[in-house]
Amino acid sequence: MTTSRSTFLYILLVLLLFSLPFTITSSATTEAEALVKWKMNLSSASFLDSWSILNLENLCNWTSIVCNAGGTISEINLSDAGLSGTLDQLDFTSFLSLTSFCLNGNNFRGSIPSNIGNASMLTFLDLSNNILEGVIPEEIGKLTQLEYLSFYHNEIIGVIPYQISNLQKVWHLDLGSNFLETPDWSKLRNMPMLTYLSFGFNQLRLEFPEFVLHCHNLTYLDLSINHLNGSIPETLFTNLDKLEQLNLSSNSFQGSLSPNFTKLTKLKELQLGSNMFSGLIPVEISLISSLEVVVLFNNSLQGKIPSSIENALQGSLPISLSALTKISDLSLSDNFLSGEVQSYLITNWTELASLQLQYNSFSGKIPPEISQLKNLVYLYLNRNNFTGSIPYQIGKLQNLLELDVSDNRLSGTIPPTIGNLTNIRALYLFRNNISGTIPSEIGKLTSLQTLDLNTNRFSGELPDSISNLGSLKLLEFLSLSNNQFSGVIPLSICNSTSLQTLVFTRNNFRGEIPQCLGNISGLSILDMRYNNLSGILPTSFDIGCSLRTFNFHGNELQGKIPRSLANCKELQILDLGDNHLNDTFPMWLGTLSMLQVLSLRLNKLHGPIRTSRIGNMFPGLRILDLSRNAFTGNLPTSLFQHLKAMKTTNQTTKAPIEGSNYYQDSVVVVMKGHIFEVVRILYLYTSMDLSSNKFEGLIPSIMGDLIALRVLNLSNNGLQGHIPPSLGNLAVVESFDLSFNHLSGEIPEQLASITSLAVLNLSYNHLEGCIPQGPQFATFQNNSYEGNDGLHGFPVSKGCGNDQVSETNYTISALDEQESNSDFLNDFWKAALMGYGSGLCIGLSIIYFMIST
Repeated sequence: MTTSRSTFLYILLVLLLFSLPFTITSSATTEAEALVKWKMNLSSASFLDSWSILNLENLCNWTSIVCNAGGTISEINLSDAGLSGTLDQLDFTSFLSLTSFCLNGNNFRGSIPSNIGNASMLTFLDLSNNILEGVIPEEIGKLTQLEYLSFYHNEIIGVIPYQISNLQKVWHLDLGSNFLETPDWSKLRNMPMLTYLSFGFNQLRLEFPEFVLHCHNLTYLDLSINHLNGSIPETLFTNLDKLEQLNLSSNSFQGSLSPNFTKLTKLKELQLGSNMFSGLIPVEISLISSLEVVVLFNNSLQGKIPSSIENALQGSLPISLSALTKISDLSLSDNFLSGEVQSYLITNWTELASLQLQYNSFSGKIPPEISQLKNLVYLYLNRNNFTGSIPYQIGKLQNLLELDVSDNRLSGTIPPTIGNLTNIRALYLFRNNISGTIPSEIGKLTSLQTLDLNTNRFSGELPDSISNLGSLKLLEFLSLSNNQFSGVIPLSICNSTSLQTLVFTRNNFRGEIPQCLGNISGLSILDMRYNNLSGILPTSFDIGCSLRTFNFHGNELQGKIPRSLANCKELQILDLGDNHLNDTFPMWLGTLSMLQVLSLRLNKLHGPIRTSRIGNMFPGLRILDLSRNAFTGNLPTSLFQHLKAMKTTNQTTKAPIEGSNYYQDSVVVVMKGHIFEVVRILYLYTSMDLSSNKFEGLIPSIMGDLIALRVLNLSNNGLQGHIPPSLGNLAVVESFDLSFNHLSGEIPEQLASITSLAVLNLSYNHLEGCIPQGPQFATFQNNSYEGNDGLHGFPVSKGCGNDQVSETNYTISALDEQESNSDFLNDFWKAALMGYGSGLCIGLSIIYFMIST
């Protein structure tokens, strides 16, 4: 009996020993097969060539795979691998030892599979920065060993499942930048280890999440960019005393800022921007000794910068004084703050790298002591009421990358010390009262990408050193408009081969335009209108030209319109008005499908507008101004047939958004008898002005198809014949001028139906008959019709004929007349057909008789 028992135990031991390596091998094989199956459904997976059934023995050496001591997979790290596909074909039940799974920064789509809950050993799960969608599966709650969980920046929808509360070991939870909705906060508790929590950039609503207040170990909390409202609960300051970073920006929180922020003694970052907070900034905020970042922009805060901060800097509060020395980022922009920025307020902020006070009502001078902020990189003081001059001490801020003091009331000159800012990339001084010349030291700013000096009182010639700005090929934006600069434009401006925007409008520049400007391939906006430039336009625009705006309105230019502009396929604005150009109509510009504004007014252009055989001409044109030239012949019917943008009123082009390096297109038009400079023209305005030429013949009825027109001016020509009734289709026209022509006949009744018409000028023609009555026609005075002796009715005479009819009766009688005319025509044709039938029968009888004879 003992022997048999020993034999049995021996056999059992042998079987166990043989089965052990087989079990390990079988588990590794299962994992390998699961990975290979998944790989077959992925794209851009060529770097995973080592994942192969033929390479099973080297599983632990496969790309992005880490094994444990037992030879099974413990980590899969495919972050930033450029992979595309889904997780549907990955069987998580095969990975019993997997502790870390990272797919951050790929293009995975589809939903998160529910069997992910079977990878029960996971401690690290990162699926962030993909395109995953659907809901978070409830099975995520099975991963009770998880410590790090991130679904950040996907397209996940639905609510946060309450089972996520089972993850009691999680210290990092990031579900930000998705489309998650408000869950039942009361079910989300029991995560005592949580130190990092982000629900930012979702669709969370209602008030501050109640469960967060029970996460006593939180050091990072981000609920930004949601729809949360109400006030910040006071218990946040007592329960979350370990917080180091708090971000509630871009919500709808309101009320005043609590002085209890001081209880967050470890707080380093406080971001409450873009909410509805009001009242004063609490003085106690300066007592948080650890603060490094304070972001309160875009609220309704008012008053002065807290006096406690001022007192601290004066030495009366030494604790606060030490706290302020750690601030590196202070943003108070877009509020209602006022008062002066006192010098003692800033001198001890030695770590400050970004100071944003723009869009407030600060006044007084810019304190020279600002130069003591040696680490300052970004300084934004724009849109305030600062006065005085730019302090020369500004040159000591040699780490500055951006300086914006625009939209203030600064005066004086640019200090030569500006040349010390050799690292600066953007300098905004526009819309002030700064005068004098540009100092030659400006040429030392070789890292400059943006220089905007527009709307000041600068004068004199441009310094030769300005050509140095392009020496590193970095300068992209240069605006000197609305000043009093004089002299010639230096040829060296073309050294800035990276230029995208060059704006010199409204100055006194003279001489010729540098021809080399046509060779800057990336130049998008070239605007030099209202100067004294002479000579000819640049002629060498190559294929691939990037021009979007080409505006030389109001100069002394001569010669022809350069045909090489046809190479600029992105051209939208072409304004050469008010010059001395001598050419014919540039029909070849019709091939530019994006052209929306063509203004050639007040030149010496001549000849007929010839028909082109090219189809789809000027499809995007919305403003056409050929007025005050010497064009002849008939109005160009063939051109009107192609103007697609003028034939539809559902334009979808949106208004431009103002921001850095913002440029606003504008064009001069004549509307309602006055000259206007229309801005934001690319999405709002549609007009045609062919006035003051030598056009003759009839007005084409096809012009009635241009239903998007707001202005139509054909005055001061030699047009003849009747006014086409089809012009009544111009339902949104506001200004309509046909004066000083040779038009005859009656005013079409259809014009009375145009309810948007504000200005009508039919004077000095040969019109006759009754003036139509309608809502808008009742507002026009005699000057709309003078010089037409045959017209009668309101307002020229008391009535039309012997009776003065009301607008309603007039409409009814007009309809009756049309109806009687219609009946007359019907009876006429019936009689004619009856006569024709009778005559046909008699004629056939006579023919038959003659043939028979």
